[in-house]
Amino acid sequence: MGCGKKFDSGNCVADILKDIVEAQDDIVENCCDTSCEQSISDLLGETDPTTGLDTVPVILYCKDCKPFKGFGAERKFKNNELGIGDIVASFIFRVKSVDEDNCAVLELLLSDGETCGHGDLKDPTDQSTKDLEATGICITVDLDCFCHVTCLPAISVFNND
Repeated sequence: MGCGKKFDSGNCVADILKDIVEAQDDIVENCCDTSCEQSISDLLGETDPTTGLDTVPVILYCKDCKPFKGFGAERKFKNNELGIGDIVASFIFRVKSVDEDNCAVLELLLSDGETCGHGDLKDPTDQSTKDLEATGICITVDLDCFCHVTCLPAISVFNND
């Protein structure tokens, strides 16, 4: 993995995501300048301490080298009853947690006002990255199913004004 090597699970994708989770909690020490390490460094404020960044958006790739697309639905209230909103899709995620079995909880990120239906996105370049926001829609994945992670530049998804 790079410097630090706090985790050594034998799964580099899981190790990077564990680093991101810890960085998002302001714990990770970082000394690399590759894309994921740079995003973690930016998140921690090592390059500019006044950024207010809180998320390293990631794109994951399955072992067949295809980008992973996650699906979920918002909770909707109609007539005072809980229901299911439209199914949405995203290639871009915020890592919420990673457990010792390499299972991760990922939150789907979408651009402000974007509602990507399952057929709208063919690959990550179809998805807007402008003003990404947390959706509250989370999925659980087995990180052993992935072989590649792309880290996008660190952003703020909770303080978008």
